[in-house]
Amino acid sequence: MRRQLQSASMFLRKKCRYGSRKLQFLLLLLMLGFLLLMVTTLNPPHSNQSKQGTFQPVEFNPREGYQVDFAETQEMLETQEESQQYYPLDGLSPFISLREDELIVAVVSPTGKRNHSKARKGYRVVKQQSRRPEGKAEGDPESQLLPLPLQAAGELGLDTHGFNEALSERISLRRELPEVRHPLCLQQEYDSSLPTASVIICFHDEAWSTLLRTVHSIMDTAPKASLKDIILVDDLSQQGPLKSALSEYISKLDGVKLIRSNKRLGVIRGRMLGAARATGDVLIFMDSHCECQKGWLEPLLARLSSNRNSVVSPVIDVIDWKTFQYYHSMGLHRGVFDWKLNFHWEPVPEHEEKVRQSPISPIRSPVVAGAVVAMDRHYFQNIGAYDSDMTTWGAENLELSIRTWLCGGSVEIIPCSRVGHVYRNHFPRAFSYEDAIVRNKIRIAETWLGPFKENFYKHDTVAFLISKAEKPDCSERLQLQKRLGCRNFQWFVSNVYPELSQPEDIPGFSGRLYNTGVGFCADYRPGRAIEEGSIELFPCSDSLTQHFEYNSMKEIRLGSAPLFCLDVRHGKVIPQNCTKETDNSHQHWDVQENGMIVHVLSGKCIEAAKSEDEKDLVLSACNKNAYQVWQFERSHMLRQR
Repeated sequence: MRRQLQSASMFLRKKCRYGSRKLQFLLLLLMLGFLLLMVTTLNPPHSNQSKQGTFQPVEFNPREGYQVDFAETQEMLETQEESQQYYPLDGLSPFISLREDELIVAVVSPTGKRNHSKARKGYRVVKQQSRRPEGKAEGDPESQLLPLPLQAAGELGLDTHGFNEALSERISLRRELPEVRHPLCLQQEYDSSLPTASVIICFHDEAWSTLLRTVHSIMDTAPKASLKDIILVDDLSQQGPLKSALSEYISKLDGVKLIRSNKRLGVIRGRMLGAARATGDVLIFMDSHCECQKGWLEPLLARLSSNRNSVVSPVIDVIDWKTFQYYHSMGLHRGVFDWKLNFHWEPVPEHEEKVRQSPISPIRSPVVAGAVVAMDRHYFQNIGAYDSDMTTWGAENLELSIRTWLCGGSVEIIPCSRVGHVYRNHFPRAFSYEDAIVRNKIRIAETWLGPFKENFYKHDTVAFLISKAEKPDCSERLQLQKRLGCRNFQWFVSNVYPELSQPEDIPGFSGRLYNTGVGFCADYRPGRAIEEGSIELFPCSDSLTQHFEYNSMKEIRLGSAPLFCLDVRHGKVIPQNCTKETDNSHQHWDVQENGMIVHVLSGKCIEAAKSEDEKDLVLSACNKNAYQVWQFERSHMLRQR
């Protein structure tokens, strides 16, 4: 019995020892599992898919330096200048639509530290590798980040920017320009109490070198006391260097701010965005590929100080797109436009020269170019800023200039102020917005031209067709016109730009050309070539191909092709290029009160074909039958100049 009890006791002790080991083993497994879970939680596996607001791994591109993919968001930089207020311009509806939460992504101010706590999304700056040339001080911002894109020889960058970017990259960001001002300009002294200026530069994927050369040019030539700030508005650029590298560069420049938009605005709304944040007395809008001459700013500020209700511009010199050589205009020019609302330059006419007191007196100009334009900040607000319903860019300079003249202001070019501008060889595909420009012109016509808008539509077929298909809403600008008590466009033509209405442009009769015998209207049927086009009879409609114009030169011009005139070949009326020859009587017509249209050279009349199968217009002996009687839609009094 005792032996059995001992055996049982030994067995139980063995069991307990075995159970204890098993329990210890299980506890050990549990601890290992817990540790593994903790490690997995703290160090998740990498994923190739980015999430919103996170950064992708930094990749190095030998031509563009380090790049960061910011997914949907870009850098978030906010100023620590608590005293600076971002405000919409009071009472000005175009600025109300520029909401902070929708448009502003970043503001850079070099005068204070970055406040990371205010960033709504991720923030990061990736420093570019320093490429300091010989002779550059380490503290010089230019030495910290040199031009990065397109370093490879032979790549001109013409497709990207429309100018020789490779050459621009090899030119110093701070170069001396030749002195081209009139000697009298060098003798001018300016009051120390000039107003301050904010220079606003809107850009989208601008070349690194031309953008920064513009900035340095302003800083090197403008008096510090007069230059309040330079505001760069990044209109959703996609080029790598214009992201973190530009932010880092700008942070080293005094008085330069960078605003980024998280949606594409275009030049017009981008400039308005910058204007809403400007604090200078004067706003100066400047393109992102300019270079300023010494003494360019003071004459503009002095003129605006004495005449605040004006829009002024410097003389715009040419920087060659291929060689980047600076060419100054030998003679003085003013800005004008034609009936297609296309801007161009012309020499200052004699009657304008007579009213100028000296060679450096301001030049009255019907319009100014959009490259560089300056005005008092409050005047810009009160007169309606830019038309915010204009899209992208184009013709905004015409709208601003015409509105200024009609609403009590003046537009001038200041000869002692000179700024060079790179005129592109061509507009790259990314910058091509022909439809937007046409729509902007339509808004000008519908708002400011009054009855003269017909001249615009006669000269621009595309604009006419678009205006018929989608009538623009100009009610807000028309209310502005009424509120400001603006004059009509006839006043502009008579007092500012009488050269716009040449006698040959003033019609005696215009509109549809209706034949009483057939009951149809004359219609221009274009062909693949001029000689294949024809004039035929079709049911009357609002088509511009049925618009004709009889002018004081005795020509009948086609509204859809204003360079075409009615001509005669083998007894048939046809469209041909209008000639300027003195003996072009074969294109001369006499529109008589009885409705007969007589061909001056032959003495015969235009007659509609009487057969239903024929649609031609032919010349026949005048006999006053119904097929020779025509009625223009509108009759005008031919004015003598």
